[in-house]
Amino acid sequence: MTPTLVRQHVRHPGTVPRVDLRARARDWSEIQERMLVPLYEAVYERLEVGCGTRLLGLGCGSGLALLMAASRGAAVTGVDSSCPERLALARQRLLPEGWDTRARAHARIVDGSPGDAADAQTPAYNLVTAFEPIGCLAGDSDGLGELLGAATPLAERGAPVVLAGWGPPERCTTSTVLRVATRQADPPRSGRSWRTALRDDLEEVAQRAGLRPDGSGRVACPFGYADVDSAVRGLKSTGLFDAAIAATDRNQVDKELTEALHAHQRRDGTVWMPNVFRYLIARTR
Repeated sequence: MTPTLVRQHVRHPGTVPRVDLRARARDWSEIQERMLVPLYEAVYERLEVGCGTRLLGLGCGSGLALLMAASRGAAVTGVDSSCPERLALARQRLLPEGWDTRARAHARIVDGSPGDAADAQTPAYNLVTAFEPIGCLAGDSDGLGELLGAATPLAERGAPVVLAGWGPPERCTTSTVLRVATRQADPPRSGRSWRTALRDDLEEVAQRAGLRPDGSGRVACPFGYADVDSAVRGLKSTGLFDAAIAATDRNQVDKELTEALHAHQRRDGTVWMPNVFRYLIARTR
């Protein structure tokens, strides 16, 4: 995920509980974000990301996917407007004093929209990524088409645009845990009701954004945690449980989430949930 994994560019109505945003950003970057590393690696390998790549990462969060591309030699720009605390961590990762001047000059983090990443001195991007997976909550793709519409004018004609989504629920063990969270919320008020990932979710988003599908793939991305407490912290850092917390209370959500995770706890105390994620490669016209 949203997951991750949360659709950071989507604003949902309803009361969001107060949280320590810095602690949540740390939990995201230290626990949850790495769960999609196999997805990033598969996409970068397939598209041969390297020294000639000029990548625009939408919803870049704390920047792990950008860091992996930069380590391959890509010039990377990350854009996000939802969480300054995550972007601060992305800057620490991508713009540290330890990098040489040339490497730092080829990494940018932008707090804002894709339009804010436009620069007359910067060549057009030849790869755009939107790695936050969609397809597990109603409305979690809302706004993505608009975001892509703002980004694609900054890319070369025919440049690949990568979208990510949850795989079939029978292949995603974490879906059972997410159901626990969404059934506690008030779906009409929160807009966060559970939905099954559909086969053409990514294609429909690409079509709305005027993109041409040009290949797809599936990647195993198991969610593994040192213990139940780490799993609770990691999953809550996605923001997917905020509506449930607002509708009930934090302790109740923690209790039910812990109970749901026990089914996936192994004898050594670790938590292991196999998942499959899907990606779509579309092209700008």
